[in-house]
Amino acid sequence: MFRDFLRGVPRGFVNAFRGYNALFHLLAILLTALLVLSGFDWWYFTHTRADLFRDISLSAAVIGFFAPILIPVGLYVWGVRYKHTHLQHAAALLAQAGILGWTISSLYKSFTGRIQPEFFTYTSTIDISRDFNFGFWEHGIFWGWPSSHTAVAFAMSVALVMLYPRNKTIRWAALLYALFIGLGVSISTHWFSDFVAGAIIGTVVGATVARSSNK
Repeated sequence: MFRDFLRGVPRGFVNAFRGYNALFHLLAILLTALLVLSGFDWWYFTHTRADLFRDISLSAAVIGFFAPILIPVGLYVWGVRYKHTHLQHAAALLAQAGILGWTISSLYKSFTGRIQPEFFTYTSTIDISRDFNFGFWEHGIFWGWPSSHTAVAFAMSVALVMLYPRNKTIRWAALLYALFIGLGVSISTHWFSDFVAGAIIGTVVGATVARSSNK
C-alpha cells in the first residue's frame, strides 16, 4: 500500500493537468480574472469586515490546517488497529488528495505572487485586490492565489465523496466542511477569487485521485 501511495502522488499530479482537467484550470484562471477586473473581489472584501466574520475565519484557518493531517492519520491508525483494509485505503486516498491539492496550489502561488488582503483592516480605502507579482517566488507560497486551504479541503472532500458515493452523511458533511474552510479563509487571508480557484482546482484533484484509485 505504501508503494502504491508513493506512486500515486506523481501520477495524480500529471493526471490533474491532463485532458479535460486542463480546461478546469483555465476556468479557474478566467473566473479569477472576471472577479478581479469586475471589482467583485474588492466589493466582497469591504462588505465582510466584522468581528463575527473574523472569528469564523480564524477557526476555518486552524481547522483547515490540522484536519488534513489528523484525519488521514486517524483513519489509517484506526484501520490498522481494527484490521480494516478499506479504512487504510481511504486514509491513503485522502492523504494523496491533500498533498496534491497543496502542491498544485503552492506551485501556482510561486508564480502568481498575489498580495493578500489586510486581515485586520476594517476601513481600508486602497484597492490592492488587483496586485499580482508574476514571476517566480516573488511573494512566497503561503499567501495568494489560489487558496491552498480551499484546494486541500475540496480535494479531500471530493475524493471522500467519490469513495463513498452512496453515503449521504459523508456527502453533506464533506461538502459543508469544504465550504466552511473555503468561505472562511475568503473573508480573512484570501480574496473571494482565491476561494473560487482553489475550489475548482481542489475538485479536479480530488476527482482525479479517486478515479485513479478506482482503476
